[in-house]
Amino acid sequence: MISWAELRKYPLDEKVHKLYQHATFVTAIRYYRHKVNLYLLGNDYVEVFVNHKKAMIDKIDLLDRSHSRMKFYSDQIKLSL
Repeated sequence: MISWAELRKYPLDEKVHKLYQHATFVTAIRYYRHKVNLYLLGNDYVEVFVNHKKAMIDKIDLLDRSHSRMKFYSDQIKLSL
């Protein structure tokens, strides 16, 4: 199992590969121009920001639990915080 501390050191393309190997998909939301896929990686929630217009992943980041995006997740699932 890989941790967020390890994953964050990789370049974007390797982050994608490692996430799909080691993380579990939880849910997806729409957030402005992105589809944001939420994954559980060990004890951490990781967001993958997919820009469909560009057909690419813009960024992968640790879930910011204080962000207003949390309300979109809480409508769908209960996150263990």
